[in-house]
Amino acid sequence: MGIFRNNRSLFIVALIAVVNSLGYGIIIPILYTYSHNFGLSDFQNGLLFSLFSVCQFFATPLIGRMSDKYGRRPLLIISILGTAVSFVITAFAPSAIYLFIARALDGITAGNFPVISAVISDTTKVEDRAKGFGILSASFGFGFVFGPAISALTVGISPSLPFIVAAIISFIAVAMTFIFLPETNKHIGEVQEGSLFNFKKLYEALFDKNIGSMLIITLIYFLAFFSFVYAFQPYSVKFLHLQPTLISALFTMTGAIGLVGQFFLVDRVSKRFGIPQAFTSSLVFLAVSFFVMFMFNSFIMFIVSLLMMSLSNSIVQPLTGAIISLETDAKSQGSILGLSASYSSIGQILGPIVGAALSGISLSAPFLASSILVIICVAISFRAINLKRRESSF
Repeated sequence: MGIFRNNRSLFIVALIAVVNSLGYGIIIPILYTYSHNFGLSDFQNGLLFSLFSVCQFFATPLIGRMSDKYGRRPLLIISILGTAVSFVITAFAPSAIYLFIARALDGITAGNFPVISAVISDTTKVEDRAKGFGILSASFGFGFVFGPAISALTVGISPSLPFIVAAIISFIAVAMTFIFLPETNKHIGEVQEGSLFNFKKLYEALFDKNIGSMLIITLIYFLAFFSFVYAFQPYSVKFLHLQPTLISALFTMTGAIGLVGQFFLVDRVSKRFGIPQAFTSSLVFLAVSFFVMFMFNSFIMFIVSLLMMSLSNSIVQPLTGAIISLETDAKSQGSILGLSASYSSIGQILGPIVGAALSGISLSAPFLASSILVIICVAISFRAINLKRRESSF
């Protein structure tokens, strides 16, 4: 691809994203059933899923700001290393408390996405920004295609083996970053001085005329999506009666569909219809997919809705980052993307808890809640679209 020929850093960071996301792809399909071996209830499982995001919420603005101040490369190395160690702790955990410690460590060092996003912003032209974020999302998508497949092949040998494999893969990502990734931040140290974590700034950003609406959408969207992500597993186990290997296969399928969308649709759709219209339309299809899951309690319709969800989500996520990045100046990409990650973390904190609570009422109730929340995102996006049309050109 031409964009890779002209941007070596993008190619390297895409490879790093693939290797790093393999670890996540391996553990996500089996963490629910793995934690049950330690006696955790569904609600405690929701807390375990949320703990990562609680820690990530506080950590990512720090890491994003520090990457502006000290460089992308060292912060990326630290963040991936923390992920690798957390997988080791999970694999050899003697009790449930170690699972919580591992998720907390992973969350504290979870600066991967905002820092990698900043690398994309550092090294791509404005007209290629959507394509760059699409490639980044597709790279993460590779991990969510092959990661669950690795999980399905190894979980039958030993419940802890997938976590060991994930740790090894993450250590490889650390080595790749250290050896191959050059520093891309040409404005090191130029960021305005101030506290690394600023609750007032986090709140005031919601009212920023350029990015406020998108931050609200990010919060609600991730609340909806991670409510679904958590509810997917108890619904699959308790209602559809699926085994871990088949659950991993479903994750592989959705990852593959998303990968196709990110590679072949994001750039084409955004250029054909414009970023705002492509973004809003994809949200509408996402809301419909969640509603179909709620309405039709059958395996076939669940598969159909998963396909629709994967394709829609493959467009929504990269365009969210692209829109926020396009509204941010070059010297503050890491900081603003870190703020965005904080709002996504809030959604990831509340999503599993909401999903677990609603699953206690009805296994399909979280799907309805997710559909309603995404519809709210659609309504907000109309305001954001009008603002962008007045003040920016996509």
